[in-house]
Amino acid sequence: MTASSRPALVEGLKPLAENYDLILCDVWGVLHNGVKAYEAAGDALTRFREKGGRVVLVSNAPRPGSSVGTQLDGFKVPRTAYDAIVTSGDLTRLAIEERIDKVVNHIGPPRDMPIYNGLDVRFGSIEEADYVVCSGFDDDERETVENYRERLEAMRRRDLLMVCANPDLIVERGHMILPCAGTIALAYEEMGGKVFYAGKPHVPVYEKALAVAAELVGHTIPKERVLAVGDAIRTDIAGAVGFGIDALMIARGIHAEELGLHKGDLVSDHVQDWVDRQPVTPTAIADVLSWEA
Repeated sequence: MTASSRPALVEGLKPLAENYDLILCDVWGVLHNGVKAYEAAGDALTRFREKGGRVVLVSNAPRPGSSVGTQLDGFKVPRTAYDAIVTSGDLTRLAIEERIDKVVNHIGPPRDMPIYNGLDVRFGSIEEADYVVCSGFDDDERETVENYRERLEAMRRRDLLMVCANPDLIVERGHMILPCAGTIALAYEEMGGKVFYAGKPHVPVYEKALAVAAELVGHTIPKERVLAVGDAIRTDIAGAVGFGIDALMIARGIHAEELGLHKGDLVSDHVQDWVDRQPVTPTAIADVLSWEA
């Protein structure tokens, strides 16, 4: 990659805003860290909307968008920051509806059970199930994939499809980095298992987000007028690049420690050096999501 083709280092959303009509914004790592909200991020999206732009939050949360909205209210993320929410949980529900006459086995904690709300679902053991929905670890602070190895082997023997409700491998919660459902799904894939990924970086969640945006404005928004914002190179940035839209990477997110960004440090050339080594390249990089420095 030449210096001229490197992603721009920007100090906020403001210098980019006029180039886009729609922002597809990640939630965890951009708007909050699982413990507290980032006020500047909510303000930046609110200002973008005040100038006529639209914002659809696109999250790999294994819960319906309505549940994520309630969580954001708890973090005091303003409703003025977004128009709609699309989650991997929403797409998982569609996958469940398509198999409503089938028996499902669930892997994941009780907090993710709203994914089944209003659906006439039959649950069963691995031996009884027609497919499996994986939303995460029962105890993500203590468990590893090895805790699920026997269950995955039993699934593989029966050649069961896994619907992964959260393709993320890891997530930041406060100062902890915790494993997500994507870690279990990846292990199952490596065993030869079949996996349907409901969220980023896969195309269906982006198609759904653009369809929701089109309903909001009454017409299709061209991809060249769409900006994805996220902190994870594997999901947010790779997904945007694969879908053919621009991407703003937030450096002080899931990769902050890897990038050597300590409190008070600013994004600099070494972040671009790190990006050079990645399989995909964002359009621009910002320290955090804000309107301006």
